[in-house]
Amino acid sequence: MGESRGKKSSDKTPVQTIVVLNRNTTWRCGKLEKSIVNHLYKRHKTFGRPGVSVKDILLNLDITGENTDNCLDALRRLEKRNIVTITAL
Repeated sequence: MGESRGKKSSDKTPVQTIVVLNRNTTWRCGKLEKSIVNHLYKRHKTFGRPGVSVKDILLNLDITGENTDNCLDALRRLEKRNIVTITAL
């Protein structure tokens, strides 16, 4: 009863989130996590803005298909270790 199909209004898609680099460290990180941190560092160094959208990360690292889930999991692991902060718009 009362089940609704589709997304809730409170659900945020990965496209609507911003990732901010807190610490530039890749100690005990995997290959994908290191590439994410390096991308965030280079973007911040070049453009001066600390935030990068998840969509931009996926496009610039050429992540498609099943690897998208792996990338989102890597972002969550980085957030858990306080290396990045993920905020919704």
